[in-house]
Amino acid sequence: MSFETSMKKLEELSEKIRDEETSLDEAIKCYEDGIKCYNECNEILNSARQKIETFSK
Repeated sequence: MSFETSMKKLEELSEKIRDEETSLDEAIKCYEDGIKCYNECNEILNSARQKIETFSK
């Protein structure tokens, strides 16, 4: 998944968690999915950082 796609999904999950109509079970599932999206974004950013550092040397 691309960084932009992961960020968009993370934002959607965050909104769903804040929605008063979301049940606790749904909120927990959204939280778990959000952690996965966060980790994907973090990996993509770390990879980009390493590439930039390599090219900067």
